[in-house]
Amino acid sequence: MRITYLAHSGFMVTTPDVIMVFDYYRDPSHSVVKNLDRHPDTPVIFFVSHHHPDHYNPVIFNLGQNHRRVYVLSNDVEARDTDSRLAIQGMSAGDIVENLPGISSVKAYESTDAGVAFAIKTTDGKTIFHAGDLNNWHWNEESNPSEVARADAAFRKVLNRISEDFKALDVVFFPVDTRQGRDFAVGATEFVEAIQVADFFPMHFDGNYMVACDFGVYPFHTKVDTTFHCLHEPGESIEL
Repeated sequence: MRITYLAHSGFMVTTPDVIMVFDYYRDPSHSVVKNLDRHPDTPVIFFVSHHHPDHYNPVIFNLGQNHRRVYVLSNDVEARDTDSRLAIQGMSAGDIVENLPGISSVKAYESTDAGVAFAIKTTDGKTIFHAGDLNNWHWNEESNPSEVARADAAFRKVLNRISEDFKALDVVFFPVDTRQGRDFAVGATEFVEAIQVADFFPMHFDGNYMVACDFGVYPFHTKVDTTFHCLHEPGESIEL
């Protein structure tokens, strides 16, 4: 499995059976096109967690035209201008889609912002989680105590549902937004403490990767057995 960073929250996951592209909004390194050219017979699945323009670019409907293509979109994404012949699967929180190319199942979970998060089981037994904009979104420096409490409760409600379904995950892409000040890694920390994560990739850090990738300052209260990766240059990749 090869993980490639595209930009912001965009990642590409390449397996022998399928190419998965998550939350493509730009690809300065042209990694997706290059990868599709290298694997002309491999199907591609485009996942879009929600409609925000830093997570969704309609150009995805013009990519991979010589490939078998499937689009898994949060139901808040307008796809009305796309070719009606394309395979498009809309998802809301709680929905499950099965038997996609290279994937045995996809389950959508509620976000604490817009759209959904995706939990994926591949046909070779791997589990991949892309959070979209699911996070513990609060700013202690700016939010009042009741706002912080509401954000905590909303995030933990979703996290509890995920942890009921998955005690462990192989690959997790999760927001680590440095605009949150000292709370930038609270959601990520809570996630990896609640679920055993093998490989964790921060995202949504808008280029301020040095803070987001300072994993030693994450506010862990318990020991976690997780490998943290810092992919921050568009096109940067790693083999797992």
